[in-house]
Amino acid sequence: MAAYDSDSSGGEDNFTETNVLLGYASQEPTGDAVSHLGGVPAWLDDTTAPSGALAKCKVCNSLLSLLLELNGDLPEHFPGHERRLYVFSCRRKACRRKEGSVRGIRGTRVTKVKDEKKTPAPEASTPQESGKKAVQSNIGESLFGVKSPGASSGPVNPFANPFASGTASKAPANPFATSKPTSTPEPASSPATSAVNAALTSLPVTFAEKARIAPLSKPTESILPRPHEPWPDQSAFPEPYPQYHLDADYETLDAFPTPTIPESARMDVDEPSASSGGDKELFESTLDKEFQRFADQLAQNPEQVLRYEFKGAPLLYNRSDAVGKLLAPTSHGQGGGKVVVKGGSASRMSRCKNCGSERVFELQLTPHAITELEGNSMSLDGMDWGTIILGVCAKDCVGSDVGEGEVGYVEEWVGVQWEEVSKK
Repeated sequence: MAAYDSDSSGGEDNFTETNVLLGYASQEPTGDAVSHLGGVPAWLDDTTAPSGALAKCKVCNSLLSLLLELNGDLPEHFPGHERRLYVFSCRRKACRRKEGSVRGIRGTRVTKVKDEKKTPAPEASTPQESGKKAVQSNIGESLFGVKSPGASSGPVNPFANPFASGTASKAPANPFATSKPTSTPEPASSPATSAVNAALTSLPVTFAEKARIAPLSKPTESILPRPHEPWPDQSAFPEPYPQYHLDADYETLDAFPTPTIPESARMDVDEPSASSGGDKELFESTLDKEFQRFADQLAQNPEQVLRYEFKGAPLLYNRSDAVGKLLAPTSHGQGGGKVVVKGGSASRMSRCKNCGSERVFELQLTPHAITELEGNSMSLDGMDWGTIILGVCAKDCVGSDVGEGEVGYVEEWVGVQWEEVSKK
């Protein structure tokens, strides 16, 4: 999550808006047929699906269930890219808390975009206001269609596909289509070259093929075939979770309260030592400050199922597990009504296995998503994660065997913070 402050004059305006978009589950259509919680996946086209190997749990090899599909178009960052993000999870209890039981997939289709002259945006009164408006405009309007509060136009549907009516959605003509070439004079060839080519042409085809003899031509880039195991039929998957549409709005927060110790609080210590620091330090040492911050912040918008901020920072469930230790910022202080975050977590994720670029945070699921997905289930063995974090390639790469206008799928980094198990 981006750093935020709560400077205000007080009263009803004593809140702040962050750069994080919150997703909310809705049973009513929101105008976006792409993004949804639960249900079954829909691919970027009807002919290309990910490799079936990505549909399986890495622990038990059984088929996974879809938790989230999100329209990830970011025309401000990746012009001409159509993006989809998917998060899958294994439903077997034995696989929980094991790496590979939750997997993330990014689908991308790249088409050329004509260069257009861009008119400069009007300057804000301060650099801070200009920066925030730029972030909100890029993410809110370009990705989800959400207008910032200062926008002049009327409200539009969040998570709407920005390519639906834009020029970027018009794919260029097929570069491999056959057409009549214009007549151009052939370059003059030497008598020796003409003699060699004439000799090769006169050879029997079978001989030329077996000997792999052909006139010299311009070398082409070697393209390895993609390992593509067919995606299983939907009937082979477990019964899907109920499907919900997604609505969205920017996160607003009241002033963050600072935990205080009640005046009446007392702690009995059998043998206090001079180095113990007193009752206050002992009391605070029992608090899980990171989890308390996580819970307090979610409580201000309790129905959120999704937090989104491309190249932002996740809201950590705790700092003590492997994911927390990996992604925790180098400093995280709270004072004077402000939260200051220093040191990004993007470079700490494993690098993209496809192109080697760094990965960046894009989204995370919150515990209320479990409530929505399992609301009709009577089982006591439901999901028990605290948050699921998705990190993606910062360059939105595709495989080397994916041509222009084709769809490619890449597995991305997923970090799962599980619910704390109470110690006896």
